[in-house]
Amino acid sequence: MTKLLFIAVFCLAVLTGNESQSEPAAAPTLEGSVQQRLVLDKTLLESFTPVTIDVTFKTDKGEKSGRYTGVLLWSLIEKARLTDVGAKNAALRHTLLITGRDGYSVALAVGELDPHYEGKSVILAYAGGEPPASIDAPRLVVPGDKHGGRSVRDVASIDVR
Repeated sequence: MTKLLFIAVFCLAVLTGNESQSEPAAAPTLEGSVQQRLVLDKTLLESFTPVTIDVTFKTDKGEKSGRYTGVLLWSLIEKARLTDVGAKNAALRHTLLITGRDGYSVALAVGELDPHYEGKSVILAYAGGEPPASIDAPRLVVPGDKHGGRSVRDVASIDVR
């Protein structure tokens, strides 16, 4: 009887899991070749003027459209300040490596974002889309891309290089 009780308790523990002890994921960071490391938490993201964009892009499952709200990535870079901000064309020397919690990474040139060059309205979205972006699971949204490959879900880090 004791062995049967042990098996029943073990099965119950496996089925119910351990959700009560799981901790929320750490807020994403923006760091690297910047003067100030940023923790991209609710307080920081909501301190910026929100930007809403509509995007349509191709995926392996067909065309997808969405409306996203978030912070301009360029605004975050300005706040963090590039390490060589006074150098001639400093923004053109840097790239960003944006990585999701699943390990998926994409690169952007900082010159794509800088208003003195392309000035693309790339955002770190915290609302909208499907699956929905959130403060806890922000999404990189790159308007104008024909394919959604640079749309990183659940961003974990932005590394300025």
